[in-house]
Amino acid sequence: MKYFHNEIEAKWRKYWADNQTFAAENPTEASGKPKYYVLDMFPYPSGAGLHVGHPLGYIASDIVARYKRHKGFNVLHPQGYDSFGLPAEQYAIQTGQHPDKTTKENIARYREQLDKIGFSFDWSREVRTSNADYYKWTQWIFIQLFNSWYNNDTNKAEDIATLIALFEKEGNATVNAVCDEGITVFSSSEWNAFSSEQQQRILLQYRLTYLAETEVNWCPALGTVLANDEIVNGVSERGGHPVIRKKMTQWSMRISAYAERLLQGLETIDWTESLKESQRNWIGKSVGAMVSFNVTSSGVEKPLQIDVFTTRPDTIFGVTFMTLAPEHDLVAKITTPEQKEAVEAYIEATSKRSERERMADVKTISGVFTGAYAEHPFTKEPIPVWIGDYVLAGYGTGAVMAVPCGDERDYAFANFFKGTKGMPEIKNIFNQDISEAAFGAKEGFELVDSDFLNGLGYKEATKKVIEALEKMGQGKGKTNYRLRDAVFSRQRYWGEPFPVYYVNGLPQMIDLKHLPIVLPEVEKYLPTEDGQPPLGNATVWAWDTKTNSVVSNEFLSSRAESRDENKTVFPLELNTMPGWAGSSWYWMRYMDAHNENEFASKEALAYWENVDLYIGGSEHATGHLLYSRFWNKFLKDRGFAPTEEPFKKLINQGMILGMSAIVYRISGTNKYVSKNLKSDYEVEEIRVDVNIVNASDEIDLDKLRNWIPEFKTAEFITENGRYIVGREVEKMSKRWYNVVNPDDICEEYGADTLRLYEMFLGPLEQAKPWNTAGITGVYGFLKKLWRLYFDDNGLIVTNDEPTAEMYKSLHKTIKKATEDIENFSFNTSVSQFMICVNELAQQKCHHRAILEPLAVVLSPYAPHIAEELWSALGYAGSIAKVPFPIFEEKYLVESEKEYPVSFNGKMRFTMKLPLDLTKEQIEEIVMADERTQNQLQGRTPNKVIIVPGKIINLVG
Repeated sequence: MKYFHNEIEAKWRKYWADNQTFAAENPTEASGKPKYYVLDMFPYPSGAGLHVGHPLGYIASDIVARYKRHKGFNVLHPQGYDSFGLPAEQYAIQTGQHPDKTTKENIARYREQLDKIGFSFDWSREVRTSNADYYKWTQWIFIQLFNSWYNNDTNKAEDIATLIALFEKEGNATVNAVCDEGITVFSSSEWNAFSSEQQQRILLQYRLTYLAETEVNWCPALGTVLANDEIVNGVSERGGHPVIRKKMTQWSMRISAYAERLLQGLETIDWTESLKESQRNWIGKSVGAMVSFNVTSSGVEKPLQIDVFTTRPDTIFGVTFMTLAPEHDLVAKITTPEQKEAVEAYIEATSKRSERERMADVKTISGVFTGAYAEHPFTKEPIPVWIGDYVLAGYGTGAVMAVPCGDERDYAFANFFKGTKGMPEIKNIFNQDISEAAFGAKEGFELVDSDFLNGLGYKEATKKVIEALEKMGQGKGKTNYRLRDAVFSRQRYWGEPFPVYYVNGLPQMIDLKHLPIVLPEVEKYLPTEDGQPPLGNATVWAWDTKTNSVVSNEFLSSRAESRDENKTVFPLELNTMPGWAGSSWYWMRYMDAHNENEFASKEALAYWENVDLYIGGSEHATGHLLYSRFWNKFLKDRGFAPTEEPFKKLINQGMILGMSAIVYRISGTNKYVSKNLKSDYEVEEIRVDVNIVNASDEIDLDKLRNWIPEFKTAEFITENGRYIVGREVEKMSKRWYNVVNPDDICEEYGADTLRLYEMFLGPLEQAKPWNTAGITGVYGFLKKLWRLYFDDNGLIVTNDEPTAEMYKSLHKTIKKATEDIENFSFNTSVSQFMICVNELAQQKCHHRAILEPLAVVLSPYAPHIAEELWSALGYAGSIAKVPFPIFEEKYLVESEKEYPVSFNGKMRFTMKLPLDLTKEQIEEIVMADERTQNQLQGRTPNKVIIVPGKIINLVG
């Protein structure tokens, strides 16, 4: 009976689907079982489908999920799709096809591929972010954020009603909230006298999601704002289009309110230190002082101040100049007429560079003098004010006080513009040469420019400076964070619509009972001719407050022409939410995926709590993972989530790299030379499809000629009739033609082979190259496993009692597999499976007592063959929840030792002896052995050396 993997795998895929084998039990059905929630990062369903690199993390999570079911856990292992996004929209623009259609086609392709690999997903809980029954709750969460503020006294988000109650009772003077800068102070009587519109505008300055004019990354070619992580080397990740900085009115999320809690929460979760450090750096906590410099330039109509955050206020006497971000609000107000042209030209040039590009560029020095001066708070000396793109508007205050002798970049800037208008000589405030001090002031440097700081180290000096600034009213101690509020608007069609309409320009929320606000149909997916987002093309996109429904824009226009105070139709928001909206809470929806009344019931949330194991790519460290933690903490504050952190343990899987194939074209010709002959020519490397190259690196020339036209008439210089390609390990990508389709592997070798091979390649977290040639060894292992159970005539399993060696082989494997799965070290388990099967084959083991538990141990890794073996052994139903075998130490305890018996240090034979013998007993047995007598030839040894359990050596 042969191993036909295609038949076996199709049979068990159908069984799992028909019987809902992997459906998690609801809390009320779990009968006291412990829960285990294992999750893969939300996949985006692209048109290209999966290549063999994509399933790596899914296979690892599936092994854990299956193992935990064997261990008696109620396992939640769901899957769904992050199905909104820019790629589908761009495809819609190019082809005219609705993004919903192409997204559904892509999802169907993904589902087909995922099913072939045998994942134990609970598909009954599938969610898609682009389904209205899902984004209804994303809209609801947005409304909760809008109706919340952050109370610094309680250190959590609260209902906006509690803030309104404070305003009504005592005004805002004593309110300790996270809010906009420059809030106007008002009393309770003033608040109560404000009009409704005035009150709404004030509340927008406190809400956790708010409208504000913000510097954004604008991509004209894509017609949308991009997040920092959607920009690579200054251009859009999608399409490689230029990105500029632009001010736009946008929805923003006040994630900065959670900066400290996001930092502290990292200490409570089991993530890699490198990932935690990425988040710490992104949050960027720094302690120092806020210093206010008065602008003294003539032409400034009213007193202005430049606020600067510095971590080294003790260096304030070394301030030589100031630098503002080109986008800083004060630039236009303080620039002198003489400098206006130069400043405007510089601002225009800077707008074409993304923030990420500016942050990364440490070599280029550029800037322009504004012509304005600020006053030093202590010395009252004039300080020239420059602009430079190394200062970012969104970090700190968008301004720096430059201390060239204390900061490397300030020194480089000052030195570059030395001798030009507005750049004074560098001050040296330290008892050090500038060459030494320019690279950062250190603790122990003594300040000499001010009497009250003489002889103090930097900590004491910092304290004194802050006290003096506070006394003058020109500064205070402050903790700052690099983390900025997240822009939440996108000028796209294919995204969640905001549940927002506008009355006199002020946003109003639509009530939950009228959600979801469904994405409308549009004729074109591009922005409108007047620059509005794509939803500006919708003809039915207005909100009727009387019928609480979306109505035709015709009603909007007719009502807008009059000043009728009884109008009920208002414009809806034209922007959509960003891609991270739906993915920032999806793990909670899986807990109760079909609840129509809540995003998840309190019972489901209390039972599942959060994700026990999360597996995905490290590229999401400062995007998805940060936003998810922020939303989870917010929902916890408002009583909707049970825990502070969404993901207890997180593992970043490494990348499976492609093994590219290279042919060598002789420069200037259409001739190609085989790899080992290329040294005789000047050649160009061209990558070709790896799927037409065999395991010996020989390319099929007929297939190559038919692959693309340029090879049709090419001439090939071969080695004995064979064309050998070069190989290069690099990222698996369509660009390099090195993508391997998992469907092909499953068809030829089976899904179980693919699963085992991907785990066998190396540690989960490390990058490793794919080599299809290596997969045959794993396939051979499964066939050898099969032959322990079957011969050509059928099942050969016996009920005979196994030998001690058979038990030893089995229990070594149980021990190793258990430890490895618990430690997420899957590659070494596969090695142990191979060792075990080899040993059992040598032992001619066909014993049920060994082969039954072996099938269960293998089941998490190779579930299809395990199911078939279990069924063949006579069991009905699935192996999926059969208890995992327990390792028993007694089977590994050695009772005998095979001793090497040496004569004068040379081993002559071995003999097996019990380990509990004394030295005297061992010597007696050895001396009586016929082989010993033959070696001694009647002589008596001078000495017999015995080390119990190790060696026997007869000397002399």
